[in-house]
Amino acid sequence: MERPITLRVAIVHHWFVTRGGGERVAECLAALFPQAELFTLVAAPPGLPDSLKNRTLHTSFLQKLPFGTTHHRHMMPLYPAAAASLDLRAFDLVLSSDSGPVKGIRLSPHATHICYCHSPMRYLYDGYEAYRDGMKGLTRAIFSATAGYVRRRDLASAAKVTYFLSNSNYVAARIQRFYHRDSRVIHPPIDLHRAVIAENPGAHYLAAGRLVPYKRTELMIEACNRLGRPLRVSGTGPEIARLKKIAGPTVTFLGELSTVDLWREYSQCRALLFAADEDFGMVPLEAQACGRPVIAYGAGGSLETVSPTTGVFFPEQTAASLEQGILDFEGREASFIPKTTQLWAETFATPVFLRAIRDFVLEKLPSAANEIVPAADIDRIAGAS
Repeated sequence: MERPITLRVAIVHHWFVTRGGGERVAECLAALFPQAELFTLVAAPPGLPDSLKNRTLHTSFLQKLPFGTTHHRHMMPLYPAAAASLDLRAFDLVLSSDSGPVKGIRLSPHATHICYCHSPMRYLYDGYEAYRDGMKGLTRAIFSATAGYVRRRDLASAAKVTYFLSNSNYVAARIQRFYHRDSRVIHPPIDLHRAVIAENPGAHYLAAGRLVPYKRTELMIEACNRLGRPLRVSGTGPEIARLKKIAGPTVTFLGELSTVDLWREYSQCRALLFAADEDFGMVPLEAQACGRPVIAYGAGGSLETVSPTTGVFFPEQTAASLEQGILDFEGREASFIPKTTQLWAETFATPVFLRAIRDFVLEKLPSAANEIVPAADIDRIAGAS
């Protein structure tokens, strides 16, 4: 009797520093392969999901540098060397959750590398000029001098990936544009166990997310200022002082909320406002999971996460366009049914993601059947991860 083939499996994620959609993807990949070892550039306790805290985790030399976990985003020139320091040549199957740096890990020439790409690094490609223009002094000089080198290393690493997965059709087009590679779209998972439809939601709008420039939170504030509509803003970030200066009396800043409190805010809002050009965007789906409609900028991932029956799109990334979007929504607010909205969000649930990843892995590498969890266990691990 032949012995079953045993593969060594590794899961790689760019960094575990804060919790977000990328960390959720990595957590789900690890749940599918309970014996897999984990690799990352840097890790800090707040960014490591509870389900992974007892797993074997390897980090790069960035972990040992002063401020390595707190200032990792400023260490871009070191990313290629840090990724190459992760030696995975003993592994047969590697699944990476990546927004850029870790495609350059060291692999055996016979290994299968499946990269779930959240996005090619915007600051190296189509967002290069905007990011550089926002920098000053020495930071700008170092970025300008090293970005070309990091970009070349990123392109070389992308060419060695066996298969690409993308989190949206929008990102799939960017992968094709910059890497000249095809990818299969598998939307990332949302965790629905906190989703509740409120019987009597409030009269206020909600903006949620990190307060950074590309989120365009100022558009939501300006629109609500002009219309006199109440707006609650969840999150913190470098933009907060500027945003507070332009906020009118109807705008309330909530700060950084716990997960429980954030989901309560989702359920209680009149609608979520979303002005970013996102690669995917988890926040609109989380609001829809609570039955709340979304007023979103009609570009990027929002075109895939918001449907005509669950929200309204505004065509231009301006306060005036958003203002008109709010008025359009209010003119047909009664047509948005909370349960219909929630059912749409459920098509992005964690079990859907896990099954899609499992099917893809076994399609490309049938010998992984002995390492991946059985199909019958998907619902169980979806609840545990």
